[in-house]
Amino acid sequence: MENHLCQQREGIIHLNLNSAWRLRPHKITKLSAKLLVATMCIQLWLTVGASSLKKKGQIFSSQRLLVLLPLRKSKKEGEKKQNCTSKLGDSKWNLSGLKKNLPNSIEKKRLIIDPAHAQISIRRQCELIGLNRATYYLKPAGESPYNLMLMELIDKQYMETPFYGYLKITAWLRRQNHLVNKKRVARLMQLMGLQAVFPGRKTTIPAKEHKIYPYLLRGVSITRPNQVWSTDITYIPMVKGFMYLAAVIDWYSRYVLSWTLSNTLDSAFCLEALEQALQRGTPEIFNTDQGAQFTAHAFTSRLTAVNIRISMDGRGRALDNIFVERLWRTVKYEDIYLKNYENVPALIVGLNRYFAFYNEDRLHQHLGYNTPKEVHFDY
Repeated sequence: MENHLCQQREGIIHLNLNSAWRLRPHKITKLSAKLLVATMCIQLWLTVGASSLKKKGQIFSSQRLLVLLPLRKSKKEGEKKQNCTSKLGDSKWNLSGLKKNLPNSIEKKRLIIDPAHAQISIRRQCELIGLNRATYYLKPAGESPYNLMLMELIDKQYMETPFYGYLKITAWLRRQNHLVNKKRVARLMQLMGLQAVFPGRKTTIPAKEHKIYPYLLRGVSITRPNQVWSTDITYIPMVKGFMYLAAVIDWYSRYVLSWTLSNTLDSAFCLEALEQALQRGTPEIFNTDQGAQFTAHAFTSRLTAVNIRISMDGRGRALDNIFVERLWRTVKYEDIYLKNYENVPALIVGLNRYFAFYNEDRLHQHLGYNTPKEVHFDY
């Protein structure tokens, strides 16, 4: 029975669930195995208990499950089960280093936890991903009112002098009688996603495993709508906290095809903006910077799936994406700084109103004093 159940492939032990349910529960417990559950590409570890497999299909829908030998295993038991299992090394988590591949960020680990999970308690989930349970329940304090005020000042100055790095921003703040050090300014600028626009070391850094595409637009004439789309992210200050704004814009008409908000710099809200934009049409070329949000496989594969050519700015060359940079300046000076939104609901209502005005009513000198909507749809 056991030889039929356990099959070894490349150092991994496979347990056939169709037969495993017929085993007495204590036999599973004696093996002290752990079953690997794959949920949304996240590996969590579940210790098999005495009643876990009493009924066929009671818990698991998968036909085959991976079995990991435990750390604590007697020599006697190890010799006895040698024919059915193999050593996976000295590490507690050594199945291709999966624990090492878990996110380092506490915020990202919090997102993995499923408080409504029927079989795995919050305590056990925290154990499995290496997150302190008290840390999971602790609500982040957020930035202090003084730091939020500094971030608003930094954002306004950056719009005026985007070539200022954290050292010059620090010097500028000190001239405004704010006695801040460069480490605080560097941290706040990193949190805001700001960097000087001149080429330099370690500017926009993609994830190492992500593919970087060449810049395709040097010397190209933009002559029609849907020839080139572009996207980017910017920091949005509020009275209580801040958000990040992503938008997709058509280069020729300046029409804002979609926009989304997020309180973290992850890739999900960028992909959401892309999906919304693709409901309106398909460009020939899609241009982004080299940020990890845009070099992620989920983002680039969505573009290549519909035969869109991908273009990426050179490192530190913010002017390669100048149309989005101009959009951010316009949005902030004509709406964000004037309205000084109190919270996220007010910000969403305000941006909905502003982007409708921007697309349908705001006259653009570059467009011959027409609106983006007129140019985009009446071409």
